Amino acid sequence: MGRLEGKIAVVTGGNSGIGLATAKRFVAEGAFVFIAGRRQAELDAAVAEIGGSVVGVRCDVANLADLDGLFAEVRRKKDHVDVLFVNAGLGEFSPLSKITEAHVDKTFGVNVKGTIFTVQKGLPLMREGGSIILTGSSSANRGTPAFSVYSASKAAIRALARNWIVDLKGTGIRVNVLVPGPTSTPGLLGLAPNEESARAMTESMAASSPLGRMGRPEETASAALFLASDESAFMDGSELFVDGGSSQI
Repeated sequence: MGRLEGKIAVVTGGNSGIGLATAKRFVAEGAFVFIAGRRQAELDAAVAEIGGSVVGVRCDVANLADLDGLFAEVRRKKDHVDVLFVNAGLGEFSPLSKITEAHVDKTFGVNVKGTIFTVQKGLPLMREGGSIILTGSSSANRGTPAFSVYSASKAAIRALARNWIVDLKGTGIRVNVLVPGPTSTPGLLGLAPNEESARAMTESMAASSPLGRMGRPEETASAALFLASDESAFMDGSELFVDGGSSQI
């Protein structure tokens, strides 16, 4: 029997990278999974790649009407949610002197506003024993050139988790933060303007890790599975780092 046998999961940002790897793992472990993503073509491709018990729903988490549509679809097909993996996020490089209002609004709109309202709107479908997993980032714990807005948005995720476990006291619903370090995903590699820059960036990130390499999405998915399963039943408000030790030095 799988570790998520019979459970219902929602994964935002499930069309690529860590979200896609996690959705695959959840389905393999017996869950029925709803994946949400902004781009329909990528979403359809992800559903085909995952196969089995998965439904794709087009959703921009910064748009509250889209979130209403996501959870209406969940409610139509299933009557509850056991695991809510709030993973959708984005980041862009911008040094302090170049930060614009649009850059701040876009980053915080998805990473913070999107997280808040995904949880708020998904909560009525959750029941005792449910697990909410928020995707943080090791960038929230260390300085990175030209990445302050993204880092600040991910620091907010940690604050949300700490407060929400108090708000949810007595419900039996847990909230934990999954903290990936540099991981080989399309989102991270897409930050580089060209192939040469991407190679230099990944080499630098790998060199900064005590393990000497980038992480793989499947490795973060294994940690997400642990937080989703009953094996982590006494974890609440915790941060689980999957960063090759880079945040610890």
